[in-house]
Amino acid sequence: MDSTITLRVNGQRQSVATDSQRTLLDILREDLHLLGTRFGCGAGDCGACTVHIDGKRAFACQTVAADADGKSITTIEGLAPNGRLHALQQAFMDEGAYQCGYCVSGMIMAAAALLDQNPHPTDAQIRAGMNPNLCRCCGYVKIVSAVRRAASAAEALPSLRR
Repeated sequence: MDSTITLRVNGQRQSVATDSQRTLLDILREDLHLLGTRFGCGAGDCGACTVHIDGKRAFACQTVAADADGKSITTIEGLAPNGRLHALQQAFMDEGAYQCGYCVSGMIMAAAALLDQNPHPTDAQIRAGMNPNLCRCCGYVKIVSAVRRAASAAEALPSLRR
């Protein structure tokens, strides 16, 4: 361990002694036991590791600890405080926008970033905004429907910036 980094993860201050070049994904999963953020490709090409860093979409597999130090991190677990599902989580369930479920947390985090910037996207904007997140089960039609459903939900989506 060559450094201690301090993060605000899902609203909670966390200090982690770690190698400064270790990935944020490893820290989230191995040290903080937040397993919703997944390893997919390790290259930032699939989106399974999508989180928000200071309110912006980021790939945890490509973010080193030193770059995350002092930042606010939101993971899929942070979208449902007190056990109440976020509108996107509910929409993904309602639309059946998953098959195996492996990509879902990254998809939801990507969609949350999209809707935070554009609360009423068109289907084309949803597709573009979800890039490069990949669903290996090819559930894209239902994913777009889920994002559309969440965008049109009566409740306003809260900003994820903390």
